[in-house]
Amino acid sequence: MSGNLFVITAPSGAGKTSMVRELLSADSNIQLSISYTTRPPRPGEVNGTDYHFISEDTFLSMLEKGEFLESAEVYGNRYGTSHTWISQKMESGTDILLEIDWQGAAQVRKIFPETLGIFILPPSLEALRDRLKNRSQDSAEVIERRMQAAREDISHVGEFDYVIINNDFKAAVQDLLAVVRASRLTTRKQLARHSNLLTQLK
Repeated sequence: MSGNLFVITAPSGAGKTSMVRELLSADSNIQLSISYTTRPPRPGEVNGTDYHFISEDTFLSMLEKGEFLESAEVYGNRYGTSHTWISQKMESGTDILLEIDWQGAAQVRKIFPETLGIFILPPSLEALRDRLKNRSQDSAEVIERRMQAAREDISHVGEFDYVIINNDFKAAVQDLLAVVRASRLTTRKQLARHSNLLTQLK
């Protein structure tokens, strides 16, 4: 039985990465796909754990060979998801989580139409701006670029299956867990997973 494929998208600063970290800690039955990127590591990031950090030339070579399920250029840096790894994990029944933008999500849905899309919204644009400032990672100019990009990202929220508003962090994480766990309880998934039990019950 194939695993579920989840795509989580959010504007920068909406709390997506922190929510995903909590989800992975609370649910051992889901794995995060680690993207390839050409951007340099941020302080504390580990190669192979946060991202696979590679050169522009390596990325373009992989892209040319068709190794990416999806790829995008964001703020001048390239990001891509391994097609082979995703397919192998899903075939083994593992649930996979992708943290990608709306463009990447659209590419993934073309190949895996049953992908479940989850969009994380901030409670307001003002709250989003405050979170970006409080991270102390970006200049005022970069923050303004991210705010403009956030408006574009949010305009695509209607393309997703679920929307979670990250106003109260703990509540938002519980909402995320609820979506993941409920997706495993659909009739189709349960009939495939417990075929022996259903045969006995009949």
